[in-house]
Amino acid sequence: MASPSIGRRAAAFAILFLLYQSAEGVGARLLHSFAVQAALMTLALAAAWPVGRWLLASGGYRAYALERRADLPFLLAGAMLLAFAAKAAALLLGIALGAYRIAPAEAAPGAAAAAGTALLLMVSTFIPSLAEDILTRGFWYRFGPWRSGARFLILSSAVYVLNHIFRLDRGPVEWLTLFAFGLAYAAALLRTGSLWAALGLHWGWNLANGLLDAFASLDAADPRLAPFLSAGAHLVLAAAILAWPYGVRRTEINR
Repeated sequence: MASPSIGRRAAAFAILFLLYQSAEGVGARLLHSFAVQAALMTLALAAAWPVGRWLLASGGYRAYALERRADLPFLLAGAMLLAFAAKAAALLLGIALGAYRIAPAEAAPGAAAAAGTALLLMVSTFIPSLAEDILTRGFWYRFGPWRSGARFLILSSAVYVLNHIFRLDRGPVEWLTLFAFGLAYAAALLRTGSLWAALGLHWGWNLANGLLDAFASLDAADPRLAPFLSAGAHLVLAAAILAWPYGVRRTEINR
């Protein structure tokens, strides 16, 4: 099957983008409902499958570089561990520099409650992470004008920044921080040829944030420094990933 036309690609991206943004725009900001927000985000992820089929006959989620591979567990779990390590390093450096103050949660939950909270966080961070990875990375890796090299890294990272339309009013520091995040996640996709690696980093970082919020009291003593610590952690991740001698396996699916 021939590559989808520019018009079809543009329409597909518009569908994915509008569904993704509706979760916060409609669910959170208009209706102030977490349940609606979660439902719309789940719909955005679910819709990516028929959109992928519309773009490519053999598509579905495979259209976004989410193929099953023998090294998939390694890519996903390894990237998540890297994200946890990067978060821990940024946190420890921030504590040493006085940017963060951390303490255990005031009321420690029981084992069953803690396990339930952790499981809920795994699901609630997985769905938006994957939906956004498809929209800002997997789609552009397969259907964008530049699908390799530095141009892909810059394009994907820029799309990632612009996708945070409700945070753009925070200014240049926020934009630069998001761009650094995007570089690390796009580098993981570019280096491995699999969106699973990018998801591992993205999901791992979001999950680490969720677990910290649930089980510890973390205060930003110096809010001006905190974004640079997170951005720096992701720039180090990006550099390490790009320098890692892992064989790129770009799977070409039937078009």
